[in-house]
Amino acid sequence: EYEGERNAEGERHGFGKARLPNGDTYEGAYEHGLRSGHGTYRFKNGALYTGDYLQNKKHGKGVFFYPDGSKYAGDWVHDQRQGYGEYLYANGDTYTGEWANNKRHGQGTYVYKDTGSKYVGTWVNGIQEGPAELIHLNHRFKGRFLNGKPLGYGKFIFDIGCEQHGKYIQPVQEKEEEEEDEPPLPVEPKWKASAITKLTPWSPHDEEPAPGEG
Repeated sequence: EYEGERNAEGERHGFGKARLPNGDTYEGAYEHGLRSGHGTYRFKNGALYTGDYLQNKKHGKGVFFYPDGSKYAGDWVHDQRQGYGEYLYANGDTYTGEWANNKRHGQGTYVYKDTGSKYVGTWVNGIQEGPAELIHLNHRFKGRFLNGKPLGYGKFIFDIGCEQHGKYIQPVQEKEEEEEDEPPLPVEPKWKASAITKLTPWSPHDEEPAPGEG
């Protein structure tokens, strides 16, 4: 069902409202029969998108409200979250930063609502990876991440004005006789402290460890 403007060829063109066969509804701009321009699309499952369209795809700026209560506001490219945007998760966590192919990718800040901690740094395909800072209430960690875990040289910076330098090492997994199809349990990297100093300018971009390490 469609009510709204059409062009000389009879295509939906201009402003209109439509109910789709699956029960979704759209109200907004059309060009040559396709959703293009600004519009609001309501999904039967309770989700809602309001923003820019280009040839039936979410493209430009828009806000998407998901059925679980989460919400994304930002850039879209061909129906994907891409560019810069803010995501509020159902559990109250937030991510603000860069996106590519629907995933957190590039520079971004993730805030954990329960603890108030913040990850500020680099993401690759939705995973924390690269130089970053993990900020807690009275101290922070500065280092590099790989697959969502800190790895390699880094430092803990305490608000009282000192730093603990060291590195995260990946423990070697003990090989045990076990069923082949059981995946090995992930092993958490272990922190090995090497020195406590006053505040220093070392950052995770430096390849050399800070003084007192090695």
